[in-house]
Amino acid sequence: MDADLVALQETIVAPEGPADTTLDQARDVLGPEYHLVHSATREPNGQGITTASRWPVGRVVELDLRVTPRTHDFACTALLIEVLVPEPIGRVWMLHHFPDYQLDHEHERTLQALVVARAVEDVLTEQPGHVVLAGDLDAEPQADSLRFLTGHHGVDGMSVCYRDAWTSTHGHADRPDGDTFVPANPNGSDWDWPYRRIDYILVRCGAHGGPTLRVMNCARTFDQPHTTISDHYGLVADLAPPPERH
Repeated sequence: MDADLVALQETIVAPEGPADTTLDQARDVLGPEYHLVHSATREPNGQGITTASRWPVGRVVELDLRVTPRTHDFACTALLIEVLVPEPIGRVWMLHHFPDYQLDHEHERTLQALVVARAVEDVLTEQPGHVVLAGDLDAEPQADSLRFLTGHHGVDGMSVCYRDAWTSTHGHADRPDGDTFVPANPNGSDWDWPYRRIDYILVRCGAHGGPTLRVMNCARTFDQPHTTISDHYGLVADLAPPPERH
């Protein structure tokens, strides 16, 4: 797909072999042409998140998502990365969000969404730019964490609004062809996981308008028996500068 920005979850970065080499799954898959940013927060086996960019990377902030004691035994984390995109787009803050996954932890996911939203607003005061949030958010659109991020719910006196790329393109958040974690996936690990559309690409909205980048297309990918490589299907979006106002 020749993607410019890639958010990969559950990638392994770990020592390998007697020669003190490193296993880097993202590098093995994507090759040398990408700038990679690996999370420092990882599982004992080296599993964490990786963001890849074809453009140079500036500032990197890793956010601590250990918001309650229930989140301390899982490597939930977020990477906020300054991507130096050429004009006419300019600076993009890529927020790679990987919150708590457990079914009964929506309280924690909502608090974690608040952490990342506050971090974004902090960096934008000094270094304005577009914001693209992507990742395995482990919640469906009607969950409090997603309702907060998409502007339908306030948390602790704060509200934000990010445009869901899937809804922007297809008009309905609950279309089944947008589900990314389904029992039909031959790599699936659960026979009836209650949450089905849990992977997202979101674009932050401006103060006086919609998303600051135009969503041209959003589609599920790696979703056929001969192409799927994960227990999740993939998601891809094409983003462009917004149309000029007349």
